[in-house]
Amino acid sequence: MNSPAHPPTRLPSLETLLGGLSAREFLAEYWQKKPLLIRQAVPGFKGVLERDELFELACDPDVESRYIRLPADGLEGEWTLEHGPQSRGRLRGKKQPWTVLVQGLNLWVPNGDRLLHCFDFIPQARLDDLMVSYAVDGGGVGPHFDNYDVFLLQGTGKRRWQISDQADRTLVDGAPLRILKHFQPTEDWVLEPGDMLYLPPHWAHNGIAVGECTTYSIGFRSPTAQELGTEFLGWLQERIGLDGLYADPDLELQANSAEIGSRMVDQIERMLSGIRWSRADIEAFVGDYLTEPKAHVFFEPPAESLGRKAFERALRKHGFALDARSLLLFSAAGFHLNGEPLELAPGLHDIAARLAHHRALPAGDFADCPAGLLDMLHDWYESGFGGPAAG
Repeated sequence: MNSPAHPPTRLPSLETLLGGLSAREFLAEYWQKKPLLIRQAVPGFKGVLERDELFELACDPDVESRYIRLPADGLEGEWTLEHGPQSRGRLRGKKQPWTVLVQGLNLWVPNGDRLLHCFDFIPQARLDDLMVSYAVDGGGVGPHFDNYDVFLLQGTGKRRWQISDQADRTLVDGAPLRILKHFQPTEDWVLEPGDMLYLPPHWAHNGIAVGECTTYSIGFRSPTAQELGTEFLGWLQERIGLDGLYADPDLELQANSAEIGSRMVDQIERMLSGIRWSRADIEAFVGDYLTEPKAHVFFEPPAESLGRKAFERALRKHGFALDARSLLLFSAAGFHLNGEPLELAPGLHDIAARLAHHRALPAGDFADCPAGLLDMLHDWYESGFGGPAAG
């Protein structure tokens, strides 16, 4: 589908976004430590798309969405959770409070991508996505907690937020969502358009729409140790090469043929002890893992591809920008793009690092640039990873 086209959203300075704090002050005093309520973090903010555009995305089979209807008789009643694509009829209900959540808004709405990257004072390797929730009066997802940091930016309308640092995380039995059974709020605020609330992991919170409203959630990646271990072992499996063949020329007769003898276990233990990894392996894995696109993300080449010369002229006029779906990161292991390592000539490292940081290169960078850079960017362009910036 075509993403909604709007003039660029006017975004604030970092100091305004953080309520007068510098990024260093925020990280030192609040990040993963305590909540922060910021009035008018984005002055005049009303969202990055209209309600009908949001509903169109929710009904699109390529877009992740969830529809949640609260029970009529409190937390213990029957919750409704429907994964997308949604139906227009479902989004017209008025009998019970409901909300619809659209994930990955940054992949579909250019202004959403710009908003997400206002939070690049946190490493991009930790950024996850921009989600928008639309709710009718009284709608929400119930009291819950997340395992990750989140910024909750109010779009249209108002939403009441109750929060708590409670230790009791007992959940409602049988609910399709992780709803807290004994929520005891200690703070209570109403957020208006442009207000923002930061919450560290595990802080219980409950957002209730005061009239029709939208809230934009900037979420961060927090993989579990189990997930990292599973992914790393899968990555390592494709890269290890163990020599040798199981052999037992000194085999002795066993009293019971069904027994797995200790000598067999000893030999297999020695063979598997050849599995080793180094810090360089971890660095290479992390680069591939953190830039691997999500399962539902696909890249499409341009419908009418520019030839190499026309592409170069376009870059000299407009510059180059990564596609919103592209992830370009680097470490001591080198550069990684969309789950794959890149082989870059040393002379391209600085400009590639600037592209990774800013996610774009201005036209002036192409006045006199190496042919190798243009060739590489043209290959990326033909794969749908990026292209000439919008004129």
